[in-house]
Amino acid sequence: MKEQQLAMEQAVAWLREADGLLVTAGAGIGVDSGLPDFRGNEGLWSAYPALGAARIGFESIANPASFSQDPALAWGFYGHRLKLYREVVPHEGFAILRRWGQRMPNGAFVRTSNVDGQFQRAGFAEQTIAECHGSLHHMQCALPCCSRIWPATDFEPQVDDKACRLLGPLPRCPECGGLARPNVLMFYDAAWLSRRTDLQEERLRRWIGTVGRMVTVELGAGTALPTIRRFSERHRPRVIRINPREPQIDPANGIGIQGGALETLVALDQALDSRIGK
Repeated sequence: MKEQQLAMEQAVAWLREADGLLVTAGAGIGVDSGLPDFRGNEGLWSAYPALGAARIGFESIANPASFSQDPALAWGFYGHRLKLYREVVPHEGFAILRRWGQRMPNGAFVRTSNVDGQFQRAGFAEQTIAECHGSLHHMQCALPCCSRIWPATDFEPQVDDKACRLLGPLPRCPECGGLARPNVLMFYDAAWLSRRTDLQEERLRRWIGTVGRMVTVELGAGTALPTIRRFSERHRPRVIRINPREPQIDPANGIGIQGGALETLVALDQALDSRIGK
């Protein structure tokens, strides 16, 4: 407990001193908003029993091959998620992060492996978000026949939740008329169009170059897919890793706080407000 308290105090000090906030986020940040966290096939099959009954694992359904083998099933999975992401309300932790960034001279920038668009829904400016695995709110040709990436705004998926199958017409590429797919990076994916993400990453790189005393707050990023954790640690030494199961971090890189995203952000926010006299 004392170690946790010391980590909290150090985190508050870094947040007070920083002139820019880098938020790095994995799937765990969305759990408090009610979003599923697919930790292994058990988590996937709990949310999608039809996939469990057919013994279809996450690497098989989140795979470009699924769109050629059974597009109605693939779009049943991704269409259900798109509807969920459009309807979910981001938890209070997102607003806390926005508020911290607004206090800093250089503001905040987000890098997330999530494809759910929750930072945009929470009010973060589109120009301050880098989605390293793409976004389910955008589409591309499944082939692809061209480099076009377009918003999924006009697609209203109707899904048979029990069967995990899309009802109605499949989305089509406006260029060739072929099948469209989400503009997200899947497993074994040689067809993903990265242009939108590449532009986001370049904006992030330029922003980092303007920050002198950056603090990194990492939330819900696990070791199974360590993309976000490794990125956070490249921006040491003021990394605040918040994770309920895997808060470990080399002390040379930062500090680890064991806890969920929402509860920890609320506690840090209260401590920060008391420290600055609010």
